Amino acid sequence: MEQEEQEGPLEIPMVGDLTDNEGALTEKLLDVPRGGECILYFDSPGGSPYCAMHMVGLIRLRGLRATAIVTGECSSAALWPFAACQHRFVTPFSVLLFHPMKWQSEEHVGLAEAAEWARHFESLETEMDHLLADMFNVSFKQMEKWINPGRYVSGRELAEAGLAEIIDMDSLDRPRNNGTPTKRSPTAAKSSS
Repeated sequence: MEQEEQEGPLEIPMVGDLTDNEGALTEKLLDVPRGGECILYFDSPGGSPYCAMHMVGLIRLRGLRATAIVTGECSSAALWPFAACQHRFVTPFSVLLFHPMKWQSEEHVGLAEAAEWARHFESLETEMDHLLADMFNVSFKQMEKWINPGRYVSGRELAEAGLAEIIDMDSLDRPRNNGTPTKRSPTAAKSSS
């Protein structure tokens, strides 16, 4: 069976918890040819930091020319793949939550394992926060103001900081009457006068 050829860049929804959708998102990113273009649409509260780094790795290691568009939320771990994109767009209504990483452990973790996890987690958090600042091309000090203690940033604010471009929702084409432009017939206009 012959596959239809894709017109334009592959469009990939990054919706919901990234960790819950990691397998499907990985497949979709691998469907983009090396060095190819794709558009990632974000509406995600985040996921695991490891999943975030996996997505960043796929985008960067494969040299994808990715464009990110936040159509809703892009928070927590979703910020890393968003920042990894070459072009980033937000709407005035987009929301992005920057915060310190949170972790939880299994119920039955020994003290030595918990101590090692805490050491690893502190290192991972620091390295990932520096990577996020690098990908956004801002100082770590500026990024830290949003991360600690945690801050919701609007799309407009992110654009004003120079980290994304704003999509003006008013300039987009809007369908009327279920997609059909409203027109009054000349007869109806005369009879109503």
